[in-house]
Amino acid sequence: MINKIIMLFVMLSLASCDDFLDINQDPSFPQSADGFSVLPPLFSQMARGEAFDSRYVGQYVQNWNWITANNVWDQQGYVAGSDAAGEKWRQHYWAIGKNIDLIVDESTKTEKWDYVGAAKAIRAWSWQSSTDVYGEMILKQAWEPNRYIFDFDGQDLVYEEVKRLSEEAIADLSRTDGNVNEASLGRGDLVYKGKRDKWIKFVYANLARNAHHITKKSSYNPDKVIEYVDKAFASNADNFNIPHAGTSSSDGNFYGATRNNLRSFRQSKYIVQLLDGSLLGGVTDPRLPLMLSASPDGVYRGVTPTIGDTTNTANKPTRIPLLWGVSPTVTSAAQIPGKYIFKDAADHLILSYFELQFIKAEAAFIKGDKATAFDAFKKGVTAHMEFAGVAAGEIANYLASAAVPQDANSLTISDIMTQKYIALWVHGALETWVDMRRYDYSPAVFKGFELPTKLYLDNGSKTVQRLRARYNSEYVWNSESLSTIGADQADYHTKPVWFVTQ
Repeated sequence: MINKIIMLFVMLSLASCDDFLDINQDPSFPQSADGFSVLPPLFSQMARGEAFDSRYVGQYVQNWNWITANNVWDQQGYVAGSDAAGEKWRQHYWAIGKNIDLIVDESTKTEKWDYVGAAKAIRAWSWQSSTDVYGEMILKQAWEPNRYIFDFDGQDLVYEEVKRLSEEAIADLSRTDGNVNEASLGRGDLVYKGKRDKWIKFVYANLARNAHHITKKSSYNPDKVIEYVDKAFASNADNFNIPHAGTSSSDGNFYGATRNNLRSFRQSKYIVQLLDGSLLGGVTDPRLPLMLSASPDGVYRGVTPTIGDTTNTANKPTRIPLLWGVSPTVTSAAQIPGKYIFKDAADHLILSYFELQFIKAEAAFIKGDKATAFDAFKKGVTAHMEFAGVAAGEIANYLASAAVPQDANSLTISDIMTQKYIALWVHGALETWVDMRRYDYSPAVFKGFELPTKLYLDNGSKTVQRLRARYNSEYVWNSESLSTIGADQADYHTKPVWFVTQ
């Protein structure tokens, strides 16, 4: 119940007794809700929300799949009566929630407009990334006290709220008066170290998503999308990366071995086929050994959804390895260095330059400007290969190969979306799901993609279109409102969200 979304996340760490605050002046213990003390936990929650639910969405889009057969998420289903896939909901309304207001209110009093802008930027991102997976959300009555029933609002209204908040964030981040100071913002800013220009780019990056997701609408404006992209990240140096110390399970990357969250997941057959040449011109992608791992016999294999790893037996030379690049027989995290984004100290990537270049490429392609589309396409592929650690010479060879088009006239929407899929593998699973729903899971767009042969029974042969709202807040406490949007129906997860309707 959203009236129970209270500020414990911050306030428990700040204490509530005035006498205690007056007497104990420990400099390591915050004496007020200053932005520098509230902002770091919000970054942690941004990564947590995305990573938790990417486990399930990653199965929907076949980034990875389950080790055994007939897993419900592999079938594009859900687990009833469970909070599984409800973490983004929790992140938005509780973990981030009113803490944004705490920063805005306190920083407005002290004229720290940079903190105000950063807080609004995070809330705009949270609205966008949350509605994209859930659809209708509680907007107008969100965080309203003394309510027991909260009404849902349409996704179109949430999209408008993202734009409104983003405009305010840009205005606040552009201010130089008051107590705006890079060193001050840098105290709490673990991502951009107080650099307001990078925060402004992040806001424009989120706006690019907002404007681009509505490609099926008559109001879609590719020029506006391209404008936002051009005002956003200029290179991978601008990426929104949330850092991890990686020294323990409390400060480690969700995808790292120490957290042990991925032991039952395996690389999918689909991503293997995209990188081993099976689907892209017979060309072995240089990212293959950097992102994926071969079986003991040296062959790269992946799991087919709902089938699992049929050779998951110790000492089998065809057994599919863990995502960390080691055999499932290795159980000690200390013996697993990890690879790619699956390292304990790896950053969690929220939004990237290469994603934006693929957005620009698609927008320009839709507009009919193939020259701009081709240029952005090549920049997207190159930037992701650099992110993955591919050598410059190998990048050049790949761009000159049959895996990608060699001129603007040969570029197809499938080229763009398939390379974007590769670039966003795992860390961008939620955004990949946006793309797949926009294109109806089409194998003509996502080269070689195949839906599971067995969909979840409640789907009624329909593909999954949304996550269900968090069970332990909405289904337990706010069921009356859920019924008004059809969320009480067993097949609600197959109801298309607003942005995919015409």
